[in-house]
Amino acid sequence: MKKLLKIYLQKPELAGVVLLVVLVAIFQVRSESAFLSAENLRGILGVLPEAGLVAIGVTLLMICGEFDLSVGSVFALTPMTITLLVNAGVPFWIALPIGLAIAAGIGLANGVITLMFNIPSFITTLGMLFIVRSLTVVASGGFPPSLPTGHMPIELFTRFIGPAGLFRASFFWFLGIGALAALLLSATNLGNWIKATGGFLEASVSSGVPARRVKLFCFVQCAMLAGFAGMIQVFRLGTPLPSIGDGMELQAVAAAVIGGTALSGGIGNVLGAVVGALLIRVIDNGLVLTQVDANWFKFAVGALTIIAVVANAWMRRTARRMKVQL
Repeated sequence: MKKLLKIYLQKPELAGVVLLVVLVAIFQVRSESAFLSAENLRGILGVLPEAGLVAIGVTLLMICGEFDLSVGSVFALTPMTITLLVNAGVPFWIALPIGLAIAAGIGLANGVITLMFNIPSFITTLGMLFIVRSLTVVASGGFPPSLPTGHMPIELFTRFIGPAGLFRASFFWFLGIGALAALLLSATNLGNWIKATGGFLEASVSSGVPARRVKLFCFVQCAMLAGFAGMIQVFRLGTPLPSIGDGMELQAVAAAVIGGTALSGGIGNVLGAVVGALLIRVIDNGLVLTQVDANWFKFAVGALTIIAVVANAWMRRTARRMKVQL
C-alpha cells in the first residue's frame, strides 16, 4: 500500500486524473445527467485538440527549461498565412508546409535570440507575441479573408466520425501527434536529453548532450504544433480571425502545470499535458452547462494552477521522504 502511495505521489498527472473524475461527477449531477450526454461530449472532445496540441508543445519546451508566450500569436498567423496563400492560387498541400515553416521560423528565432543573448525566454517570447500578432492583423488587412473551402480538405480535420459521430477527425490527429510526442519523450535519446537539459543543464552539457540544439528543437516543435492547432480551429470556425488564440499561451502553460510539469524544468510528460488541457475544457464546458456565470472560468483555471503548483511540490517532497524511509 505504501509503495502504491509513493508511486502515486511521484506522478502528479495522476492527481489531475482524480480531479478530472471528481469534476465530471460533480458536473454530471449538477447538470442532471446532461454533461456526459453524447452531444455534450462531442462538443468537449471537438475543441480539445486545439488546446491540447498547444499544451503538448509548451509542455515539451517547459520540460526543457524554457517558455514560449508567443504560441497564441503563432496559432493565429499560421492559418492566416495558409488561407492567404490558397486565396492567391497556391495549392493547399504547398501552402500548408509554407505556413508551418513560417511557424518553425518563429520558434527558431525565439530559440536563437534566447540562447545567443542569454536572456530569459519569457522576455524573448513576450516580445514575439506582440510582433507576430501585429503581423497577423496587418496580413489580414483588418478583416478576416474568406476561407476557400473548395480548395482545402477541411473535412479531413472537422468531420465527425466514430460511434454516434462522437469524435471530430481532428481528435485522431491529436491522438497521433500526442502518441508520437510521448514516445519521443519516454523512449528516445532526444527525450532523455530534453529532460536532462531542463533538469540538469550543466551536468548534461558536461556529459556531451547538445543542449543548445535540444532547446532549439523544442522551440521549433512548440511553434509548429501551435500553428497546426490554429489551422484546425480555423477549419472548425470557418474563418481565419486574426484574434484567435488570444490567451491561448497562458491556458497552455496552465494545462502543463496542472498536468504536473515543473516550472523549473526537467519534470513532466505528455499525458499530464493532455489531462491538464482536458481539465480546462471540462471546467469551461461544465460551468456553462450548470448555468454558472462564465466569468468564473478564468478564476477557476487560475486557482487550479496555483493549487497544482503547490500540490505538485508537496507530493514530490513527500515521495522523496518516503523513499528515504523505505
